[in-house]
Formats: sequence, C-alpha cells, structure tokens
Amino acid sequence: MWLLLAFLSAVLLGFYDAFKKESLRDNAVLPVLFLNTVFSSLVFVPFILLAFWAPDVLRGTPFSMPVAGWEAHKYILLKSFIVLSSWVFGYFGMKHLPLTIVGPINATRPVMVLLGALLFFGERLNLHQWIGVLLAMLSFFMLSRSGKKEGIDFKHNKWIFFIVMAAVTGAISGLYDKYLMTFLNPMLVQSWYNLYQVFIMCPVLLLLWYPRRKTSTPFRWEWTIVCISLFLSAADFAYFYALSYEDSMISIVSMVRRGSVVVSFLFGALFFHEKNLRSKAVDLALVLIGMFFLYLGSR
Repeated sequence: MWLLLAFLSAVLLGFYDAFKKESLRDNAVLPVLFLNTVFSSLVFVPFILLAFWAPDVLRGTPFSMPVAGWEAHKYILLKSFIVLSSWVFGYFGMKHLPLTIVGPINATRPVMVLLGALLFFGERLNLHQWIGVLLAMLSFFMLSRSGKKEGIDFKHNKWIFFIVMAAVTGAISGLYDKYLMTFLNPMLVQSWYNLYQVFIMCPVLLLLWYPRRKTSTPFRWEWTIVCISLFLSAADFAYFYALSYEDSMISIVSMVRRGSVVVSFLFGALFFHEKNLRSKAVDLALVLIGMFFLYLGSR
C-alpha cells in the first residue's frame, strides 16, 4: 500500500511542478512562494480547529490528529525551516531554467536520500533496487550534456546550483520525515508545518521583497498559484501516509516520488515548448527504467 501511495504522490507532484513553473514565469518569486504557503495552510486549518474543538468528528479517519505540545511542535518547526529553504532554492532555480532540466535534476534527489537511509535507518537495497539507483545517477550526468546544448553550463550556472541545493535540502527533509513518522501523527506534521511556514515567510516577504518590489520583477496574480498549493497538499498527504507504514522505506518512497519528472517533462514539452527534447527523453527513459527496477525490488 505504501508503494501505491508513493506513486500517487509522484503523479500529483508532477502537476505541482508544472503549475509552479507557469506561476513563476515572468513573476516575482517570493510572493508566489508566500501565497503557496498561505493557501496550503488554509487547506489544513479546518483540521487543526477540529482537533481542538471537535476531535471526535474525524476520529478513526486519516484526517484525525492529536493536540500536541511544544515537545512535538519543536520538531515540526524545524521541518518548516528545512522545507522552506528547499523551496526558496527550488523556486528561484525553476524560474530561470527549463522544466525539462529541473525535473530530471530533482529526480536524482533520492540518491542522496538513499545514502542517508543506509547510514541512519539501516535500510538495505536488493539487486533490483541498486540497479534503479545507479540508472538514476547515470541520468544526471547525461542530463548535464543535454543542458550544454541550451547554453546551460552545470559547473558555472548559479541557477543549476540553486536546483542542486534544493535537491540537497529536500533530501535532508525526506530523511527527517522518515524520522518524524516514527513518533508523530502524519496530519499533525503536515498541518502545522504548513502553518508555521506562513509566519516564517511574512518577515522574509516584508524585508526582502516589499522594499524592492518596484525595482525587481513585478508580481502578478495567476490562478495556477492556487493549484500549486492544492496539488502539493494532496501529494504530501499521500507521501506522509506512505512513510507512516512500518515497512515503508524512505529510500524507495523518495525515488518513486521523483517519477513526477514524467508528468513535468510532458508539460515542458507540450505546453512550454522547451528544446532538445530528444536527448532529454533519453535521460528521462533512464529514470523510468530505474523506477521500474525499484518497483520490481519492492514487490
């Protein structure tokens, strides 16, 4: 069941990436990110209120959560800072790079999660799973060659650095999630970390963007900003519940979630009309074959 939830999360993440790319096109990054945190929080505020005032309404459902004290919330607050760091890097990088480049780079994030899972959680991979991981690593190096055809030098392009840093902090977040799911309720984590991000983003927006709003890229409203939050919330809901299963493996869940690159790649090709699709399709094929081997090894 946890593997099916991981695949569902991957599909939803692909749509999330596409809506994020559209929202950021010629738009101010920080306001888009702030609104994403606001709308995501609004999805979960009703569940937080019910937990306090009518806990029996959702009892026994996946949407139920306990009322927790500072001992739990201090871990969730740290989660908010980690995720927000990853988002800041990722949003700026995605604004300036083709989606067909960003997606496959993000697809290599599970390799870092794998190393952490081996070191900290004692997870062990079988032959099929190792083949899947090695193919994902190979796809990253091939992608760097595809990027050069568009004038994107992986060694000297700061936006590539931003996407890589987004992947690194995202991998840290994934490992931390596996740890949190060993003692915290999934809805408790997802609901409160979204709410905390709103409060973290308020001073960031007021201090970094608002004073320079007239001299930087202007902000404009896009309906796709709401879609970012809705698809991300649904994707994370499936993801957290996948990790809540005792036999789930964060190395595999993280790798499967990066299968979202398939959806984002199709959006990049069909709607954003990005270039050099043939060579990038080879990189994507390696990712897909890697996903298949991971599925075989996890049956």
